[in-house]
Amino acid sequence: MHATLYAGPLLVSGPTTWDADQALDQLYAAHWRSLVRLGVLLVHDVSLAEEIVQDSFVAVHSRWRRLRDPDRALAYLRQTVVNRGRSALRHRAVVERHAERERPVTTLPGADHAVMSDDRRDRVLDALRALPARQREVLALRYYSELSEAEIADALGISRGAVKSHASRGAAALRVSLSDYLEDRT
Repeated sequence: MHATLYAGPLLVSGPTTWDADQALDQLYAAHWRSLVRLGVLLVHDVSLAEEIVQDSFVAVHSRWRRLRDPDRALAYLRQTVVNRGRSALRHRAVVERHAERERPVTTLPGADHAVMSDDRRDRVLDALRALPARQREVLALRYYSELSEAEIADALGISRGAVKSHASRGAAALRVSLSDYLEDRT
């Protein structure tokens, strides 16, 4: 007999009882990149996003026996990435407040700046970063991860109505924020 472990667009068949190593090996192979990209959209830092995703896999692995529904492991991973991203942003805000008291912080462009220098991408990412966290999370999960409203609601622990509201407000704010740029391009 085989059970099915939901792994996003892939369905991975395996034994009826998955152990944590087998299940997470499959999930890692299928979803590492998309989870890191989600993390980058949330925390704006590739190395931090990779660390968050790695820590999320470790956390889900250590709690594998306590998962109520192992078939929802990918949803648990996404939720863990979002929650750890929030924590990282809160920590970063505290560190930045203290650093500002000490001395002015000068920011150097990241190593990936040349790759990410496309004007449109920069403007869209800047506009996305300016959104409130919940709107940014909903839009990233909806348009990058291509999750349904129900999946987003589950990942963020909010109602489907709240997902619709945050998506609508976030999209409207992006339209306003990018209106000058879009008018220049047409």
